[in-house]
Amino acid sequence: MNQDPPVSAVPPDLQEVLLTTPRLRREQRTIEAMLHIWCEAQPLHQRRRDGELCAGCQGLFSYASYRLVRCPYGEEKPTCKRCPIHCYTRDKREQMHEVMRFAGPRMLLRHPVLAYHHLRDEKRAAPPLRRTPRPLGGDEEARASCRSN
Repeated sequence: MNQDPPVSAVPPDLQEVLLTTPRLRREQRTIEAMLHIWCEAQPLHQRRRDGELCAGCQGLFSYASYRLVRCPYGEEKPTCKRCPIHCYTRDKREQMHEVMRFAGPRMLLRHPVLAYHHLRDEKRAAPPLRRTPRPLGGDEEARASCRSN
């Protein structure tokens, strides 16, 4: 039995608050635009009447948004294609790859500004990850006492 991880532990309204930088919000809009192009072209997808994504595509968008919020690179995030960290699960990564291969060329006509920025961002190399400093206090003292014994 393949059990998917929770789609998103961060509610959608809170995700917009957490995506505080214009670049990350643009990245999220690009993902959403690609998913709309993909979902419209798939005859078996049951889109809602108000033009929203089908349940499967909405789930993939929520997952991608959550991963975007949790990205360790933050504002300096490279495109997923150039990123050394694969934070998507294998099946979600394959789904998103299929969506991007289909929607990428169509983005030039439907959303040229987002496509331009995405292509420009693809040229950006992944920056080195900054390590977070270890917290001082109990852990350091415990390690020091273990070493001295």
